[in-house]
Amino acid sequence: MAVTNVFTPTFSSLGQNQRYSPKRVAISPSRTRWRAPKKSPPKRRQQTQSPNRQQTKRSVEMKKEKKVWKEGEYPGDNKIITPRRTLVKNVKKRIDDRTAAKAWTPTVTEILADVIQNKQWEDALEVFDMLKEQPFYKPKLGMYMKLLVLLGKSGQAERAHKLFDSMIQEGIEPNPEVYTALLATYCRSNLIDNAFSVLNKMKALPLCQPDVYTYSILIKACIEDGFRFELVDALLKEMIDRGIAPNTVTQNTLLSGYGKAGRFDMVEKLLSTMLESNTCKPDVWTMNTIITMFGSNGQIDSLEKWYVKFCSIGIKPDGRTFNILIHSYGRRRMYDKMTAVMDHMRKLAVRWTTATYNNIIEAFTDAGLVEQMEDTFDQMVASGTKPDTKTFCYLINGFGNVGLHSKIIKTVKLAEKLELATNSVYYNSLVSAFAKAGDLVEMERTLKSMMDRNHAPDKTTVAFMVEAFKKEGISDKIDWLYELLGFSL
Repeated sequence: MAVTNVFTPTFSSLGQNQRYSPKRVAISPSRTRWRAPKKSPPKRRQQTQSPNRQQTKRSVEMKKEKKVWKEGEYPGDNKIITPRRTLVKNVKKRIDDRTAAKAWTPTVTEILADVIQNKQWEDALEVFDMLKEQPFYKPKLGMYMKLLVLLGKSGQAERAHKLFDSMIQEGIEPNPEVYTALLATYCRSNLIDNAFSVLNKMKALPLCQPDVYTYSILIKACIEDGFRFELVDALLKEMIDRGIAPNTVTQNTLLSGYGKAGRFDMVEKLLSTMLESNTCKPDVWTMNTIITMFGSNGQIDSLEKWYVKFCSIGIKPDGRTFNILIHSYGRRRMYDKMTAVMDHMRKLAVRWTTATYNNIIEAFTDAGLVEQMEDTFDQMVASGTKPDTKTFCYLINGFGNVGLHSKIIKTVKLAEKLELATNSVYYNSLVSAFAKAGDLVEMERTLKSMMDRNHAPDKTTVAFMVEAFKKEGISDKIDWLYELLGFSL
């Protein structure tokens, strides 16, 4: 039997003019190869499982789903995994053993570092002497440096001199920083001649020559010691001769001194020099010094002119700058400008400090605006800002000026509750307030409390009390007061 099939030839077998037409071609059985039919793969029978086996498999899957991962075991993000807790067993014993194994020397040196940081100079010297007696402790130059700085800030020039001599006796060679610390100690105690002696000794030592910081400290001391500008000019000339250029700290010290002495011509000259200099540019300390000078003298126009000038050259004001502006405007009772500065601080997110609130409270105290003064104090407490001795002095003066005796008593009780660090100024404010109110009993009680706390009454205390006794016509109390305090009539 013939089988027909349709064949499509290739295009190469056709000529150009030849037209393709499919034909049925007969194929004989002899030319056909037999092919076995493809067998499809046998279908697998679905094996039926027993009910017990299916239940066991389902329980295994449920156990896998309900797995509870232990802490630190879950294979997720490492940031989420909390570290394993250390075993509690024998932890206390290990800590005790470690503490007992510590040497005695590091413990005492830590105590020495703490008392130095807390400015307890007597304890610091005592601990230092104990350490020096130990054969394994060798004091270093840095420790002497820290102690000299501490004694200088505490006003203990004589102790600092003895410590310096003991350092020399132990064979420790001082460096320029140690000599400068000793010089600063004499300057803080107003011992200018001793400070110049240290300077001359430094100039005689090749390896301990004075630098710009040494001269800056001495210049500041000469200004504070009665504006001794003849010594200041000599020191500046000596700096130039030795090739030591003044820095910004030196220039700011000079600006402050010229301003306090009223030498505004020198202030203008020095400021012009700083503005033209490439190495000694003004900074925020310069700005604060200048606006403080003009604000203290009531020259608000000059204050504002220089404030704008400094801001235009890229100097950014800080919190102290705004406090100076508030204080200056408050003293002149320019409350609109004072309020504008306060709002500007809020916009710049500048934190109000204790000094900020004190300046505002002082301004309202001087003007007799007791209600605004109390509101500012309440806001201060609500903001978490801690009031200091100045704050309570302003409050007492404000209540005393308007005769609010009960408010004064409440303020005193609040100060005692807050464990306020009192001083002579605080007690003088109380004496003045009670004297104005005519409450002589509380005034004398304040004097006794003042003396019990080792605050020596001064001439201001005596003047307030004498005026109160004269007003009441009690002359014998005046004699009693002079005899008690040892003042001459």
